[in-house]
Amino acid sequence: MKFKKGDEVLITAGKDKGKKGKIERIYASSSTALIPGLNLFKRHLKKKDEKNPGGIIEFPRALSFGKLALICSKCGKPTRAGFKIDKKVSDKGRLSFGQKKRICRKCGGLL
Repeated sequence: MKFKKGDEVLITAGKDKGKKGKIERIYASSSTALIPGLNLFKRHLKKKDEKNPGGIIEFPRALSFGKLALICSKCGKPTRAGFKIDKKVSDKGRLSFGQKKRICRKCGGLL
């Protein structure tokens, strides 16, 4: 997956276009990410008791991955994520694959 919890992202479309934030939660099944403080919506709640007085509350909604761009920690620019797979050759001459790492498409640094 190209996005992970804690990644810094830039919003590229919608009412919060151009704003930056950190991913708090990923919803893999719907390909969306929750960023606190951005993409806020208002909801009218009915009074339930003294602890829940009701009224108009603001809460963040998840944004689609298509509206987000990763910000590289090395160069600080919005970028796409690429992947690099470490290859290892054993002493018997067999090729084995190691870890899959995310890299910046612009500078080549690790994300």
